Amino acid sequence: MDIKKNKKVAAIEVREDRSISELLKLMENTGFQGKSLGRTISVLEKMAKDPDITILFGYAGSLSTTGQWKIINWLMENNIIDILVPTGANISEDIVEAMGGAYIQSSHINSDEELFKQGFNRYYDVLGDEVEYLEMTELIGEFIMTLSQGYNYSSREFLYQFGNWLNKKEINSIVSVAAKKNIPIFCPAFPDSPYGDAGLIASSKNFKLTIDSMKDYREYMSLAEFVNDTGVIYIGGGVPKDWIQLISVTADLLYDNREIPNRNNPRYRDNVGKEETYYPHRYAIQITTDSPQWGGLSGCTFEEAISWGKEDPNGDLVQCYCDATIALPIISHSLIERLKGFKRSPKELNTLIKNID
Repeated sequence: MDIKKNKKVAAIEVREDRSISELLKLMENTGFQGKSLGRTISVLEKMAKDPDITILFGYAGSLSTTGQWKIINWLMENNIIDILVPTGANISEDIVEAMGGAYIQSSHINSDEELFKQGFNRYYDVLGDEVEYLEMTELIGEFIMTLSQGYNYSSREFLYQFGNWLNKKEINSIVSVAAKKNIPIFCPAFPDSPYGDAGLIASSKNFKLTIDSMKDYREYMSLAEFVNDTGVIYIGGGVPKDWIQLISVTADLLYDNREIPNRNNPRYRDNVGKEETYYPHRYAIQITTDSPQWGGLSGCTFEEAISWGKEDPNGDLVQCYCDATIALPIISHSLIERLKGFKRSPKELNTLIKNID
């Protein structure tokens, strides 16, 4: 291997008239995570402009409390997200601000005992008012009381109806924007959030909410036959990442012949043959602070995912080890510059999901 033929590092010169997008292009010619962040926006731009790609966006953590939720709204409003897979926290804690509440900048070295007494919950260096949190939870509980008793809801059905209900109240949250844009939201760890707490509030009023996780899974996997190819964006990891990864390797199990209808070029394993088919993601981006050596999915590399058939070995894959609160604002502002004059077509996949009971 002739190392000297490799691309050379190019030092960045400081200029006052440089845009964020231009800076990230230059960062692609540097090293470490600066290079990875620069590559991230280039892959994202390519993904957004590829008409054959359906974009799945998964994110974990507690990002809505840190001022990131309107970026998710912007991505949906501009059709950069076709399927959203969040944690329950990320699509409920934003509602606090959408209702007129606020999160407060603080410090990670405050007296937590005193914060508890004063009614504040700490998210590292951000504080949330427990009264406002409870008001948000009660709002979700109020919505639950409007649903049909005895019906098994998928999280997607629940969140779509909830988004429409919030729109009538002019509460402009992530869930309400998704409903306007007809973007399906799947929340696989639904009760692990204020949605679970709101379900308990409804139960105290003799309303038993049922969220059917297998119905959720069937609905989600059924979308695989309506896409040509897939691109994925992971902010963090956890359950949302695994849920999105699985559509490339297990959606075929929904069909007797183990092939997804209307999908071309399935991949096969030599030792399994046509008993299983694989449709690896063509594009993949992850922003994470987790390391791969601990064996967890949140830090798992895309190279490791290739062994499962989850990512295309010839695809555009980039992982950037960076705090999402640094990367998301930079990426989104670069993307708005890169996509100037370009409008991505919406998929509106909610309308394609079959009635699966």
